[in-house]
Amino acid sequence: MNGMPPTVIDLKKTEDPRDVVHRAVQAIAEGGLVAFPTETDYVVVAAARDAAAMRRLAEKARRGPGEPTLSLAVKSIDEAIDWAPRLGGFARRLARRCWPGPVAIDVADDHPESLVHRLPAESRGDLVASGRLRLRVPGHPLFGDCLRMLSGPVAIAEPGTPEDRFPTNASDCIRLAGRDLALVIDDGRTRYAQPPTTVAFDADAFRIVQPGVVSEETIRRLASLFVLFVCTGNTCRSPMAETIFRAKAAERLGCRIDEIESRGVVAASAGISAWPGSKASAGAIEAMRDLGLDLSAHESQPLTESLVRQADAIWTMTASHRAAILAQFPEAGGRVAMLSPDRHDVLDPIGGSIATYRACAGQIRKHVEARIEGLDLHGRNG
Repeated sequence: MNGMPPTVIDLKKTEDPRDVVHRAVQAIAEGGLVAFPTETDYVVVAAARDAAAMRRLAEKARRGPGEPTLSLAVKSIDEAIDWAPRLGGFARRLARRCWPGPVAIDVADDHPESLVHRLPAESRGDLVASGRLRLRVPGHPLFGDCLRMLSGPVAIAEPGTPEDRFPTNASDCIRLAGRDLALVIDDGRTRYAQPPTTVAFDADAFRIVQPGVVSEETIRRLASLFVLFVCTGNTCRSPMAETIFRAKAAERLGCRIDEIESRGVVAASAGISAWPGSKASAGAIEAMRDLGLDLSAHESQPLTESLVRQADAIWTMTASHRAAILAQFPEAGGRVAMLSPDRHDVLDPIGGSIATYRACAGQIRKHVEARIEGLDLHGRNG
């Protein structure tokens, strides 16, 4: 270890965290290495366009065979796509649901429009290995504040060797990274005190290349395609749509209906004015029975912010349902559409005869068949 001991700032004793952000940003902009806490471990960062800083950063990073030495910190999924334009559907869904958070994504970087090609050659050598790039959005709020203030990209090193434990406090980070850090932000022991999970994506498959706090089972669930159907009370139209969609998805995937989630497809339904726990209407149950489908176990649920945030596609029964969702959740605009591709309202069968329910089920079946044709159930597209 050479050089002067680093300046250590105890975040818990700091009166104005904004001052810490400004000091960290200045240190990085001037070519220094700064240690940050994340929710999982402590990391060391440097400006990715500063070749000298990147060389020093790479010297501190643990190296896995065939893996990038460093990670690239990004602010959002939109920025991630600028660096990895071929980011597939599985990876995009995982990023949207996990970032900021304890998951790093390892993706192919062979797209000619990737921003990686605008970095100095020395920087690219440490960020890219075997044509792959690792992206990460740590969940610590101070790290996020610094990212938003920095004008250029930032690289992350996980200090130490593959045999070392990931540092979960500032003193361990200093021991593994060396004394020539410009600044260390000390926020005590990290929240999870485990490494982040690194997931490599190739087309429609993924593999865990670094086990961590998020399990493989959870990764599989978070990377699934999630389709949400919405009506008013969640007792007739949307549960019928959900049930028909599950059956059609199973046909396309070549599996049983109860196996579609293990194949990466999740379907649910909700109601804008639903009362939790209500059963499906008798007419809806009978209409589904006519199609060889079982709706008897359905329990209604209201539409929530969490459901809207998690869903990849939200299909509504009427134009008014769509308008109500967009009024409350405008950020979901690109994911909300009417179930009918021609934007016709689905017949409301409530209080009607069984013939009315059957007519409604026929409309829904037709619309689901049209909509499902536009989905890549294997997740290769966004």
